[in-house]
Amino acid sequence: MNSVLVQLRWLLFLSLWRMTYETANANRHTTEEKSYLIEKDPPEEVHNPREKEWTEKAVKKYADAQEKKWQRWNEAMFERSD
Repeated sequence: MNSVLVQLRWLLFLSLWRMTYETANANRHTTEEKSYLIEKDPPEEVHNPREKEWTEKAVKKYADAQEKKWQRWNEAMFERSD
């Protein structure tokens, strides 16, 4: 009885080991070599100066709106009631 449990443990260990090996090397087996995480050439929309300007403007306006929201929240939460 004990030998069956030992064999099952080894079988489980080897199968889990093989699964981790396969998941770790899953990207190596693909035929396509291009990585979408890191690209050598930036996307086309970065080259558009107007779009970059609009993005910076939108980020600034969003940051200002968040700052105003937190100022109002702080005033409402910590305002003294006389």
